[in-house]
Amino acid sequence: MRKLIPLAPSVRLMPVASSLGAPCLGAERGPQVLIDLGLPAKLRHQGMSCECSPLLSPSASSPDALPDLLANLAEQTAAAIRAGERPLVIGGDHSLAVGVWQGIARALGEMPGLIWIDAHLDAHTPLSSPSGNAHGMPVATLLGALDPTLALEPKKLVMIGVRSHESAERELLDRLGVRIFTAADVAARGLPSVFTEARRLLGDGPWGLSLDVDVLDPVAAPGVSTPVADGLAPAELLLALRGVLRQRACVGCEIAEFNPQHDPDGRTARLLLQLADALAAPDGSTLQRWEKGFGANNYAPLPVVLSEGQGCWLRDIDGRRYLDLMAAYSANSFGHAHPRLLAALNEQAGRLALTSRAYGNDRLPLLLRRLALLTGYERILPVNTGLEAVETALKAVRKWAYKIKGVPDGQAEIIACTGNFHGRSIAITGLSSETQYRDGFGPFPAGLKTVPYGDPAALAAAITPNTAAFLVEPIQGEGGVIVPPAGYLAACADICWRQQVLLIVDEVQTGLGRTGKLFAYQHDPVRPDGLILGKALGGGLLPVSAFLANESLMQVFTPGDHGSTFGGNPLAAAVALAALDVLEEENLVEHSARLGQHLLQRLQQMQAELPIIRAVRGRGLFAGIELQASAVDARKVAEMLLKRGILTKDTHSTVLRLAPPLIIDEATLNWGLEQIAGTLRDLDAQPRMVA
Repeated sequence: MRKLIPLAPSVRLMPVASSLGAPCLGAERGPQVLIDLGLPAKLRHQGMSCECSPLLSPSASSPDALPDLLANLAEQTAAAIRAGERPLVIGGDHSLAVGVWQGIARALGEMPGLIWIDAHLDAHTPLSSPSGNAHGMPVATLLGALDPTLALEPKKLVMIGVRSHESAERELLDRLGVRIFTAADVAARGLPSVFTEARRLLGDGPWGLSLDVDVLDPVAAPGVSTPVADGLAPAELLLALRGVLRQRACVGCEIAEFNPQHDPDGRTARLLLQLADALAAPDGSTLQRWEKGFGANNYAPLPVVLSEGQGCWLRDIDGRRYLDLMAAYSANSFGHAHPRLLAALNEQAGRLALTSRAYGNDRLPLLLRRLALLTGYERILPVNTGLEAVETALKAVRKWAYKIKGVPDGQAEIIACTGNFHGRSIAITGLSSETQYRDGFGPFPAGLKTVPYGDPAALAAAITPNTAAFLVEPIQGEGGVIVPPAGYLAACADICWRQQVLLIVDEVQTGLGRTGKLFAYQHDPVRPDGLILGKALGGGLLPVSAFLANESLMQVFTPGDHGSTFGGNPLAAAVALAALDVLEEENLVEHSARLGQHLLQRLQQMQAELPIIRAVRGRGLFAGIELQASAVDARKVAEMLLKRGILTKDTHSTVLRLAPPLIIDEATLNWGLEQIAGTLRDLDAQPRMVA
């Protein structure tokens, strides 16, 4: 068996409960608040080994309490360094920095370089301090103003984010030659750029980070003892400090001045948990290695690690921005983090999330009624994933064949189409025509047949007296965004009606506005006997799916025949209700139809200009660009598009799929299409091998 070896430094978390040097009380409670909220777990979740020391508190309220505390802290940080651990000190006021870095210097035999991120210079001496508070003096102390033996070389100190100081402090630091990046410098250059410059200035030797929470804008982080307006943006700080605890030369970090007394709604505490998460975060190559090394080898994701999403845009862990033209195969039809969907999720999660179907809940009946009125179907069976909804449909039509149609027991047949993708369960894989999907997973259930897609005559020829149902996608997405000939579904519906065969339409990917109609089957004048919904119904937040049919089909189910612990849970129902609200109230079906025409026109123009494009297909905001297989692999094109800030996906190595969030606007879509056109132009211009 492979031995799992820790892939990150061991962190020693050191909470220090002290406000001895601060102008007000409250910061001494900060470390315990953060620990109670799960700070150690944040570090461990990122794959770091983390041990938490007992809370260090002042021994007594006396003139020597602060020096004694700093001495104890120095002893602990030195011990951590000698044990091969990386100290992460979270404490009250910033006077603790003296103990932190004195101890680390003692263990290293030298004072490390120091990046000091703070709204204040903290460079007072007892003679210059207007308040006399020790938390305003650690920088001057570390530079030797009070004790020359500490010996932090000025060139090894870089200060970032400063916006409040006394003239005497600045004069001292300028005289010594300390490099200072003010808040204005950061605003002009961006914090990641400034932080990179600070690291360069410190050189290759050991270094540490001291962070005073008051450097952040107090609107975002009010929980500090000495707030100063117009601070740094949290998002920039999180990006700049990502992975700092993992950097080989980093010997320790300190976070000071969190004051829960000024943080009644917990904003600052939550932000500091995010900061701990960022400090311990692995880089993209490490995360990809872990996914490949510890995960089953059933996916080959494109080489990007995403961490944030808003609307039509995503960011990776390095802050790079991408336009989402895939929308998680339509699951994110309403974009990422839609405020109405998040509100519904959070409100319901705080009230009631799961009961199982052993009991009723007050959200599911509302969703069932809403779907029935919206679609005209009499019965809805809620499940979680699209695969479950397809499996539910297969069970329903088989039992219908036996109990209603009179097919002999065990002889029911179900017909699907070549090129289909209904999921990857054993039964559904038995309907697939893809060799890879089937290889090694048989035997499959009997009675599963396929016919060519888009060929009504083939369907008619395949039907026998034992045929229960025809399962079909109105557009084959995984198959390459294959749009059937006009009238195909209508012809199939007529054949099924005459042969007493159920028509079941899989709208997991195409439903809820994707193709410019509420459902893609509505492009033909048909009424399926059963409808399968999923993906977009969960608003990109939860797996929510359903099988819909009239009583004539759904009557085959009786209590105990079929079920799911999570199917129809109140949290999912609340989110699905909100998703339907967004769909209707933001007129996204109409928007998809209008913008879809524009999308197809632009793609047709590309095809006319670029020989590398073999065909374009689609309806609404669902399109495929088929490339000349002899010219390029579509996977390679998808990887090239990543460099231009575009997220799409290939299928069968020949087709790029486009399915942007339905909320996308025309200008944003045009920008994305121009990136695709530019990439394909570059490929078209490349010389090719002649056979």
